[in-house]
Order: sequence, then structure tokens, then C-alpha cells
Amino acid sequence: MDRESSTAESRVPRFQRTWCSVTQKPTASTAEMLTPIWERVLQRSPIQLDDNFFDLGGDSLLSVQLFSEIERACGRELAPVTIYCAPTIASLAAILEEPTAPRFPPVLQLKAGTEEPPIFLAHGLGGTAMDFYQLVKYMQTERSIYGLQAKGADGVDEPFDRIEDLAQFHLDAIKELQPHGPYYLVGFSLGGLVTLEIAQRLKEQGEEIALLSLLESYPHSRYLSFKERARLGIRLTTRRASTLGRLPFKDALSYIVRPSERGFYASKNASGSPNITQPGAPFTPGLQRARDCGYVALARYRPRFYSGSIKFARAADITNFPEDPAAAWSGYAAGIEVDTVPGDHVGILATHYENLASVVSRFIREASSQR
Repeated sequence: MDRESSTAESRVPRFQRTWCSVTQKPTASTAEMLTPIWERVLQRSPIQLDDNFFDLGGDSLLSVQLFSEIERACGRELAPVTIYCAPTIASLAAILEEPTAPRFPPVLQLKAGTEEPPIFLAHGLGGTAMDFYQLVKYMQTERSIYGLQAKGADGVDEPFDRIEDLAQFHLDAIKELQPHGPYYLVGFSLGGLVTLEIAQRLKEQGEEIALLSLLESYPHSRYLSFKERARLGIRLTTRRASTLGRLPFKDALSYIVRPSERGFYASKNASGSPNITQPGAPFTPGLQRARDCGYVALARYRPRFYSGSIKFARAADITNFPEDPAAAWSGYAAGIEVDTVPGDHVGILATHYENLASVVSRFIREASSQR
């Protein structure tokens, strides 16, 4: 193996290489095809085969552009989160020359750190670990940060449609990286339910949960109290009627037949917040299938009572979710501390990530200081 391909492989954490593996080094033609695309997207030249995408100024939005151009150039459709598995031209070229798409690992390293234990972040409905790119950049912690990647977003494996299965899938990977607690778990939207179930299982094993933080994460409306369900139902009926009236016919039809998309349309129309997973952003078939299964999982999952405390970040602008997180989680947790972040359900992560990072960083500091 030459220096370029050896260096490219070393940039990918060992745990991820066991999943995003290739059987041969790339040919010169594939690397030559990729190089001008990278230089155009990153607006840098020259770029070497072992230069890291993120070291060159790449981010989540540029990765979407990168993979769109790659698809136009060679006809291969890969999810932008692939860049975490293959962050160099050499490693990405090797993946493109494989006959099938790579499997995404259940855990992706988003940021290296000098302190232990690490922090684990779980993404929302239909998303990927890349959704946390901006958040991670502004989080003030020396701990390593890992993103939990839902099974099936790569289009290779079938996604889970039960929160319990998602949780066990990620728990097995977490235990491989960190056999024992204390554990720091943060989940956005649907990912909050996944981290809640992970925390339940870890506590049953006698492990310590230093932090369980839910970011705009709620039980399905059927599992709210009657009072909360009624209040939410009235507001949603009014909002959905208004949203349908503003949508083109094609989008309105999708809104009706795909319940998993309603939150994205509502967020887009309520505040105009950009969202890297909303309709209009590139969706591979794997991501679409994962989103649909995620909605089924949400509807099926009734949280069990959690004997610990939850740190909660809520959106200031209420869209399709309960107004009061404490009331929504009443009966499901021993305690809950709520902080408010500017933006709506989507916007706290896509637009107001600096504010959200400040809140999450404080949650981490407080949890660390109590140990």
C-alpha cells in the first residue's frame, strides 16, 4: 500500500474502518475524477490524495454539494455522511470502486478529544450523524464526541422500526468503545427516545449515567396525558390545515401520505429555517426508508419510567410538539430540567446551533462537576 492510501486509512478511526472497509486501493482514474470536484467544491488547489475534507474547510453543507457533483459525474449515489467514513480523496475513491455502497458504522467519531469518557449524540428522524456537524464544532468540551448512526441509512441494511432495536444496536457499539460508565448521552428528537432507552438498559446493567440530555424530544402524542394530548391536538389541527393550504399539490399529497414529513414542512413554513434533512434536501432511498421506519418506531414506543434526571433543551418557537416538556414527560422521569433555545424544532440544530451548543456544553460541565 502506498503512502497516500495508508495515510487515508489512518485518518479513519479503527472502529469505523471495520464497517466502511474496502478490498482494494483505488485506481488513478477514479482519484483523477474526484480531485477537480474536491477542488471546485472546497475552492482550494491543489488537493492531495490524503488531505482531509474537514481539515480543508469542508462542512456538512459542502458535503451535500460534493456528493451531488459526484453523483452527476459517475452516477453513484452516496449519502453525504459517507465523508466521515472516507474523508480523503484516496479513501473515497476506494469506496466508489466497490460494487456496493459501504455500510455505515453504528458509531461515527465526530470530534477527537483528550478527556474520557466520550459523549454520544443520537440524530433525529430521517437524519444522519452529520446533522451534528455545526453543533459539535461549537461544543465546549475536551471529551471525544461520537454520533450514533441509525441502521439502514446507507441503503445496504434494513432499518429498524422499533426504538428498542435501535437502542440495542447502538448500545452494543457503545459498549465496544466504552465498556463501563459513566455515560454521557445526548439525543435530538427521535434520537432522544433512543438515548432514553439506552440509558434504561445501561442502568439495568448497573452502569452510571452521568448525563441524559434530550433535545426537543417527546413521546408520541398517544402516550401523552389526556390534557396534554387534547391541547396538542387542537393546535396541530389548526397548523396542519394552514400548512396544507400553502403547499403545492405534490408536496401536499406527500404531507398527507407520509406523516414522517409533517414536522419538516411545518418547520420550513413556520420560520423558514434551513434544515439539512427537510424536503428539498437530497434524500437517498436508504435515508427515505430509514425515515419512514423511524416514524413507525416513534409511534410504537411507549417510554418506561426513568429513575434518573433528564436535562432538556426545548425550542422557543413551538411547532408540532407539546408546549411544556415537563408536563409531556410527567410520569416518565424522576426529574427534568428544561432550558430554552431560540428557533423551532428544526432551527435549534440547523440555525441556532451556537446557542444549543452553549446549553449542551453547560449540561456536560454540570454533569462532570457532580461526579
